[in-house]
Amino acid sequence: SLLSWFRDTPTRRLNVTTGAPNRQTTSTVYVRCSWCDCLTSLNAFSTVSQLKGVTCCCHQHVHMQAQQLQLQSQQQIYNRVHAPRVHQRGRVTGQHSTRKAIVSQAAATETAESVIKIPQSIHDVDNGKILGFGADLSDDHPGFHDQEYKQRRVRIANIAREHEIGDPIPHIQYTPQEVEVWGTALSKLKALFPTHACQEFNRSLTNFNFREDEVPQLQDVSDRLSAATGWQVRPVAGLMHPRDFLNGLAFRYFHSTQYMRHHSKPHYTPEPDVVHELIGHVPMLADPTFADMVEAIGVASLGADEKQIWHLTKVYWYTVEFGVVREGQDIKAFGSGILSSFGELEYMGQNTAEIQPFDPFKAQPKMSYKDGYQKKYFVLDSFDAGLQQLRDYANTAKKVR
Repeated sequence: SLLSWFRDTPTRRLNVTTGAPNRQTTSTVYVRCSWCDCLTSLNAFSTVSQLKGVTCCCHQHVHMQAQQLQLQSQQQIYNRVHAPRVHQRGRVTGQHSTRKAIVSQAAATETAESVIKIPQSIHDVDNGKILGFGADLSDDHPGFHDQEYKQRRVRIANIAREHEIGDPIPHIQYTPQEVEVWGTALSKLKALFPTHACQEFNRSLTNFNFREDEVPQLQDVSDRLSAATGWQVRPVAGLMHPRDFLNGLAFRYFHSTQYMRHHSKPHYTPEPDVVHELIGHVPMLADPTFADMVEAIGVASLGADEKQIWHLTKVYWYTVEFGVVREGQDIKAFGSGILSSFGELEYMGQNTAEIQPFDPFKAQPKMSYKDGYQKKYFVLDSFDAGLQQLRDYANTAKKVR
């Protein structure tokens, strides 16, 4: 999954380790997030030249390279990450967006200064740049103090790193405890699906025959998904960089984790895990119209500049992760962040959140990670309508103001 969600997680300062532990200062370090362009301040050593895994105000784990600038007037250190660049990008016109058109137009307008790499196939999409939630866990993770669980995560993450496209995805021998976690989550969610999930989800769910006593294997799921809509699953060690994840969608590949959430909280995870990926994402990707809709988001990401990538990340968030759709007079869930969370699904069904029409051309609001359940959902009139909206956006391929 592209993003994970955080609930009731307080903002905290981080201890940044450097190679000079005896040269600690009281300077304030500001780190600019390469995703959302916000500034996060934290206490750090004055010799810091690179910060990794820093959490910005959006609570997203990102890799950041920091360059120090001593500002004598304020006696502060500013670490500026990824100085803004202006990238040119071609515009694609016509009634229907195609991956080939986006690639050729964007490639044709690249300048010598441009550093945007436009993938020509899934083989060009890097799934090795993990921004968080791989083998390393933050200190507020349910499994942080469980060494056996953390070692298990390392082994599963390494399996994903070693996988080559075209090879069968290795089987994971899930432990009895992991199977129990899967079964507990699936059983409780299935009770709400008939009344809270959209009809496309409920129809596709039956094709996968998910059982409480068996955790599905990615290769088996990928084979069924490929037969239904041509989509495939590719294992990943953790949270990918947005550009790489979105680019993968353009080639009808969904990057999925294989590890299980911690057994102490079977109905909660602070990251995308196999419950979220398989229960939340996979059934919807077996619906042809929705599958095309997700592909359109990926197509729009090819050759996009950083601002567009951030906008598309939000578009993905408010549709694929937390989207809802009209069914007559009712509002039903299709977003994986809702469908894989019993609490969020139950809350959505109470109709207390604000509902607004989805429009990919408009600036999307800040994504909510720490304020409990979503306070606002964006609704599609239908998946056909959503597909047309996203194809129109991909066709124009222009910056949202």
